[in-house]
Amino acid sequence: MTFHKEGYTSLAITVLFIFVLNALIQFYFPEAHTLKWFIYILSFLLFVVIVQFFRSPSINISTDETTVLCPADGKVVVIEETEETEFLKDKRIQLSVFMSPVNVHVNRNPISGVVSYFKYHKGKYLVAWHPKSSTENERTTVVVKNSEGISVLFRQIAGALARRIVWYVKEGDAVEQGQQFGFIKFGSRVDVFLPLGSNVLVNIGDVVKGGRTILAELPSAAKTVTGAAKATAPAVILATPIDAPAADVVEPTVIKNAATQEELPLVIDHPKTEAPKKPAKKATTATKATKPTAAKTPKAKDK
Repeated sequence: MTFHKEGYTSLAITVLFIFVLNALIQFYFPEAHTLKWFIYILSFLLFVVIVQFFRSPSINISTDETTVLCPADGKVVVIEETEETEFLKDKRIQLSVFMSPVNVHVNRNPISGVVSYFKYHKGKYLVAWHPKSSTENERTTVVVKNSEGISVLFRQIAGALARRIVWYVKEGDAVEQGQQFGFIKFGSRVDVFLPLGSNVLVNIGDVVKGGRTILAELPSAAKTVTGAAKATAPAVILATPIDAPAADVVEPTVIKNAATQEELPLVIDHPKTEAPKKPAKKATTATKATKPTAAKTPKAKDK
C-alpha cells in the first residue's frame, strides 16, 4: 500500500499539529499523566484517519470494452432511470456510489476511450446522499466515449465534509479503464450514467471496490444497430419470368444493408405464368356457291 500524492500536504500538517500539541502538553502539564495519555491516543487516531483517507492500494485491473468498472470504493446508494440534462440530454440509468471517510478516495475511469466533455461546477456542500447533491453541489462532469461510440458520463460530487475535488483529465484525452482520473478528499459520492439497455450487475446496498467491481455490462452498439436494421429493412424481391430469354435474365447478387453491411436474404419470386393458349382455328367451311337458276320464259301460245 502506498500513500497518495494528494495527501502529502495534509499528512505534513497533521504530523506538525500532533508534534506541537504533545510538546505543549508535556511542557505545561508534565504531571498530568491522564491528560497526556488522552492526547497521545487522540493524536494516534488522527494520524491513522489521515493515512486512511489518503491511502492508495495497488490493485490488479482487468480491462474489458463491454463492461463498466466501479469508479470508487464505497456503497451503492442509487440505481434508477433518470434524465441526464447537462450534456447527453437523454434518458440514462444512474448508479451512485457513496464514499465514506474510511473508503479509498481514488477515482478511476469506468471505461476506456476519449474524453469528449469535461466541466467543473462550483456549488453547494449538501450531504452526499441528498437527492439534489448531484446537480447543486461542487462537482465535475466527465464524458468518455469508447471505440464503439458508446458514451458514459460520470461525476465527482463533493459532500458536506469533502470540499476539494481533484481531477487529472481534460477534453480530448485518451483514457484507460481503471486508470486514475481524480481524487475527492474526505468522502463524497460518484455518479455514473449508463446507456439504457445496460445490464446492471449490482444492487442498492452493495459494497463495491474502485477498479475491481464490475457495475454493468454495456449494450453492444453493433447489435443495437443490426437489430434495428433487421426490424426495418424489407426483404429484396427479384422477379424473374420463367420464360424470359436467357440473355435478359440477370443473375441475383448479394444484397447488403447500407448502414450495417449485413447481408439480407433474397426472396426470388417467380410469377406464375400460364401456358400460352393456342390460337383459335379459323373457320374453314367453304360456302357452297349456288348456281343461278335460269329464268323461265313463258312459252308463246299458238295463234
